[in-house]
Amino acid sequence: MVNQRMLQYGSVRSAIRDLSEYGNKRRAEIGRHDVFDYSLGNPSIPAPDKVAEELKLLAETVDPVALHGYTSAAGDVNVRKKMIRDINIRYETDLTVDDIYLTCGAASSLAITLNALTEPGDEFVAIAPFFAEYKVFTEAAGAKFVICEADTEHFMIDFDHLEEAVNENTKGIIINYPNNPTGVIPDKQCLESLAAFLEYVSKSYGHPVFLISDEPYRELNYEYKYLPYFTNLYAHTIVCYSFSKALSLPGERIGYVVVSNKFDGHEDVYAAVCGAGRAMGYVCAPSTMQRVVSQCMNVSADLEIYKKNRDILYNSLKQMGYDCTYPDGAFYLFVKSPLESADEFSELAKKYELLIVPSDSFGINGYVRLAYCVPTEMIERSLPAFQALKEEADKIIADRKH
Repeated sequence: MVNQRMLQYGSVRSAIRDLSEYGNKRRAEIGRHDVFDYSLGNPSIPAPDKVAEELKLLAETVDPVALHGYTSAAGDVNVRKKMIRDINIRYETDLTVDDIYLTCGAASSLAITLNALTEPGDEFVAIAPFFAEYKVFTEAAGAKFVICEADTEHFMIDFDHLEEAVNENTKGIIINYPNNPTGVIPDKQCLESLAAFLEYVSKSYGHPVFLISDEPYRELNYEYKYLPYFTNLYAHTIVCYSFSKALSLPGERIGYVVVSNKFDGHEDVYAAVCGAGRAMGYVCAPSTMQRVVSQCMNVSADLEIYKKNRDILYNSLKQMGYDCTYPDGAFYLFVKSPLESADEFSELAKKYELLIVPSDSFGINGYVRLAYCVPTEMIERSLPAFQALKEEADKIIADRKH
């Protein structure tokens, strides 16, 4: 009666959303103040003032019919010109208005891109840990999803594992830096090695292996580490972007796909992106927000708050004895579970009203993710709960050894 795959996706929420809904329930039962919710990557700081200023200006100066009406399927041409101009200046690219397609956020950018590229028998590789929905988007497009384990010491790309994961059916590799869930940005040598690897395997298999760069956290780079615009590093690159994080606009669902123009046939890939957007019902991203974000390309929310949150949480948990990965960016802390099972540890954390996401759905076992895009005072109030949780976990470990 219904598509069984879609039934499965709809019947079983992601671990993140499931924990977030549990948090909603607990807040209703005991009050917001007593729940320490680190589940959802939902920005907690206000959008920059310029967003409100542009919304007000548009409401006062633009004809409502035009403001709220349809744009071109790929996005308003003047908006796309502004965006491309900014991208070209900022990243020293030479993209054109016909290389960018506006979308309903990074999720639809990824879904559109995967549907645009997928042919029968194709496979896409994601380097674990990764955003859990990559698997959903890939399989829904009709491709095989392949997991490549990262180097878990530093969460850099493990090229031995990557070489094993890639084969003649590989159509693309999905990357995400700064990474969700670790916050890691690989070093320059690692990223340049990835570009060289892609060149090599593309030549070896006689067809391009695309690099799909998922970049909603690009601006959340606290250490200002080297992070290239990947179209400059590797020709067969497609960039998927969202304004959700840097501008604190997650609910507005606005982003874009950029197709590199540095390879033969890029016009067909862009046309396929447009076609996938059409087939999936994603034409014409929210028209008002198109105009707003095009005027806010060089501003961001107060990201220093996230850096402060990171430092408080990372340093405090390290002092308690937790094994934490140092996040260069994004707003997530990846913590090694003291218990062998991250699911068990996440459930134990609920006893202390701590909502932390187990890592299994990120393609790796034995860790939990903490989204620290929360009020600073909540982090400070939660620290005794983390201490109590660590002490109980240590006691469980000691008891099991006996």
